[in-house]
Amino acid sequence: MTQYLISVLHDSSELATDDEMAAIDVFNEQLQADGHWVFASGLASPGSATVIDARGGEAVFTDGPYLESKEHIIGFWIIEAPHLDLALRLAAQGSKSCNRRVELRPFLGE
Repeated sequence: MTQYLISVLHDSSELATDDEMAAIDVFNEQLQADGHWVFASGLASPGSATVIDARGGEAVFTDGPYLESKEHIIGFWIIEAPHLDLALRLAAQGSKSCNRRVELRPFLGE
């Protein structure tokens, strides 16, 4: 079984609507029932991020997102699937449920 990260992408800080949240709940329940669920969560806005760079020895802390871009990650699922085709289908269902674009990536070493 391979683990995948489904990142939810959005271009604003608007939270999901009640209808979107209901669809996400149904999707989450189905992932759990089918044994694909590992973990999922929403994320705070990019403005709440802190970038830490300790490559030079002393850590440097910078407020705000690492990248300035139109889209950012607002949430994620970590799923397990036996093959990429199923992971892609699950990601498509997640995209439809949350009404947002998603990105699917396998974890290294899987």
